[in-house]
Amino acid sequence: MWGKILGALFGLALLKLPGLVLGILLGHFFDQWFKRRLGHWEGLQGVFGQDDEQALFMYTSFAAMGHIAKATGVVTKAHIAQASHFMQQLGLNKQQQKEAQAAFRDGKAVNFPFQAQITEFYQRYKQRPDVLQLFLEIQLSIACVAGQVAAEQWHLLKQVAQCLHISPAALEQLLQAYQAQSRFQQGQAKGADDAAAVVSAYQVLGIHSDVSEQELKRAYRKLMSQHHPDKLMAQGVPAAMLDVAKRRTQDIQAAYELVKQHRAKNR
Repeated sequence: MWGKILGALFGLALLKLPGLVLGILLGHFFDQWFKRRLGHWEGLQGVFGQDDEQALFMYTSFAAMGHIAKATGVVTKAHIAQASHFMQQLGLNKQQQKEAQAAFRDGKAVNFPFQAQITEFYQRYKQRPDVLQLFLEIQLSIACVAGQVAAEQWHLLKQVAQCLHISPAALEQLLQAYQAQSRFQQGQAKGADDAAAVVSAYQVLGIHSDVSEQELKRAYRKLMSQHHPDKLMAQGVPAAMLDVAKRRTQDIQAAYELVKQHRAKNR
């Protein structure tokens, strides 16, 4: 209702009678969108048993994934498979998956207020940079389904980073680390040769192979601290999302151990 009222007032002030009609129409669309979004938030709160802050995290995560997936005009089977895989990783039950899918569909809509939603998310979590980084890593997972990020999706990722006050350089580093993590996981599963695995391990840690032992430990401890599940949960990350952080810490630890072993052999 407030969308119609405010739209009517602004329209009347700017364009007289035609503006009144246009304002009411635009306000109606806003009210409908807000009603749907509010319903999904309430649904997320109900099925996840969370407060509005954690429901905001879940809703924004899946809605943003939907928007980035649709950036090229078509949501591919790979995007859907990645979103479904992500839901399975989180251990969502059927009702929770239904609510997450609804948020994903919201994000696919042409008129979805992408920047406004991300900005609202930032305002809630702006004092918790590790949570903001985790959110951006989640969005990278949907953009990287084909291995390479499409130009349209990269544009949206830069918008997300800007709204979250994350620098372009930091975004680029996160992308490289995420892609290296994927290669590292695949290499471990396939038993890739040691040299390739070590290269990926360094990239997972975000460092060059010529760093000192002290710098290696510092990089490892920083990443482990940023992704520590207990720390993230205390900062308002929904419990279901913590599995993402756990998997990330497992990869960081495995990469660190491999680098240490490689260095020990080559002393």
